[in-house]
Amino acid sequence: MLSFPPIACLALINSRSSHSNRKMTQCLKAVSRDALASLPSLKSADGSLLTPDVISESLKGKRVALYFAAGWCPMCTSFEPGLLQFRDASASSGKDVEIIYVPSDRSEADAVKRTTAMGMMSVPMGEESDELKRRFKIWAGVESSKLGTGRRSGVPALVVLDSDKGEELKFLAAESEGVKALSSWPLDDANGVW
Repeated sequence: MLSFPPIACLALINSRSSHSNRKMTQCLKAVSRDALASLPSLKSADGSLLTPDVISESLKGKRVALYFAAGWCPMCTSFEPGLLQFRDASASSGKDVEIIYVPSDRSEADAVKRTTAMGMMSVPMGEESDELKRRFKIWAGVESSKLGTGRRSGVPALVVLDSDKGEELKFLAAESEGVKALSSWPLDDANGVW
């Protein structure tokens, strides 16, 4: 398979020229490879570990965000009906989103119960979820003894990821803005489509 540098892929996407679908597909696969590699292990909504191929297929063509939350958090549980409506409305408009749950729950069983109810993939509790929390500086206040005090936000919060390297494209401050934060999601930004 041909390998395209990310800048060349953006040029293909932005040029609207008559490049073949095959070249565009190869380009998009090359772009998303680094983004996929930036993700930790992921679990399905029922808690089973997903293979890289299943993850890749599940995220293809979608806008991807990490959702930092906990079931014991009243702000999180009151935010989620609006989040799920947003996900459904985005899909109805042809702008599918995939929301990956980063748990601050008290147990893995609690996290699985939530992801099953919301139909979301999740990051396993422990080192992998803690690493994402440190990387994006988002965690629940009760986790400060473990993760420190240098956070930019508590839960709930979302980080929309770019499709190039899986870096932050947009921070959505749901803790302070509630469901209104979702209006800041850059759904039309080509850099956010995996």
